[in-house]
Amino acid sequence: MAAIPNQELAAWMADQEMKPPELAEELNDALEILTGRRGKLTERTVFRWLSGENRWPQTKFLVVLEQVTGRSPTHLGFVRPQRSTAGPAPQEANVLRRRFVTATTGTVLAVTTAPAVARPTVGTTDVMNLRSELVELWLLDDTAGGSAELEARAVALVDRTRGLQQNGSATQKTRSRLYALAAAFTATAMWAAVDSRRFTDAQTHLNEAIHLAGLSGDGQVQHQIWRYAAVLADQRGRHADSIAAAEAAMKTRAHRTDPLYASLSHARLALSVASSGDRLRAQRAIGRAADAFERADLAQLRPASMDFYTLGELHGLTGITHYRLGQGEQAEYHSHRCLTALRPDQNRNRAYYIAQTALAQLQQDELEMACATAERVLPEPGAGVGRVSHLLGGFTANLNQRAPGAQITRTWNILARTA
Repeated sequence: MAAIPNQELAAWMADQEMKPPELAEELNDALEILTGRRGKLTERTVFRWLSGENRWPQTKFLVVLEQVTGRSPTHLGFVRPQRSTAGPAPQEANVLRRRFVTATTGTVLAVTTAPAVARPTVGTTDVMNLRSELVELWLLDDTAGGSAELEARAVALVDRTRGLQQNGSATQKTRSRLYALAAAFTATAMWAAVDSRRFTDAQTHLNEAIHLAGLSGDGQVQHQIWRYAAVLADQRGRHADSIAAAEAAMKTRAHRTDPLYASLSHARLALSVASSGDRLRAQRAIGRAADAFERADLAQLRPASMDFYTLGELHGLTGITHYRLGQGEQAEYHSHRCLTALRPDQNRNRAYYIAQTALAQLQQDELEMACATAERVLPEPGAGVGRVSHLLGGFTANLNQRAPGAQITRTWNILARTA
């Protein structure tokens, strides 16, 4: 009978971005905790499982597979032999599971060759749990924007991640992922501080995020952190730093190998150089961002931190670039295309780009239209600051400068004061 490939195990490994040698390494670490001796699993063993040549591994391998993946053998696609004498006895597996739990909680193992005290094993399950926490933070930021609560949760998750890094036993791959997660949590805290216009605190978070991203060796996270550095420097009026950070993102592996990351890099650079007044370079960067986006495989699996970068977001960033270059008509055009292309769930981004549309209309002296657009995103009383509120503050100042005595300006000022 021809071997049946184990599609479930292959799917799990693909979801974890884990290759056979890496899985073998994690399992050998777990075997060392279980038995006191490092396992001798190789990538060849994993290939035999994937190909279906070995459909039911030895008991100790099944136990550590369950501990590393958080899934039962059957959910991993393994098939117990039909013969009643074949396969591991459930009692034996239970004994090994208890031994593993005892080891990872730091208690003396029930085998004489094991160390008296073992460090808890940190593996894929811990990484996946932390990634779920990170996605929740991104969703919270996307729907409600930054807040003190969001910042505090992010900082707590940084501490939790670093605790696992310092106190647990983990493979090099797992440690890299933990550093990447700690960097992403720290960057989330930075965004919350930016929303509150606390730039000094935001810079402190960012400096730590850059350090952690460097330790991770993860090109995607490094790209993300340098983008954030460009944004923060831009908002602080440090245009040279903003351009340097955008250029640093373009030196990462993510930029070189994935057109979608490259598109975002060029779009970020366009914003930075537009703020410095370099019109020609900004326009070149906009064109490169659009070209790279067309080459990107949008179905490719990427971190959730890239979910926001849709065609709508590209048009939005392009519109802001035109606005900074004083090209109000083009800015409004791209803002409208952005709002049409945004996903229904991108609520915060939609409010942000509606405010940007109002600014573009005001730049063209369409005062009444601009006020009507801006009114759509006036915050509820007591809603706090945030990126949209800050844009509306700039809108109010600009309107009063352009038409200080106009009736539309007086009406808007009343609305803005009561918001």
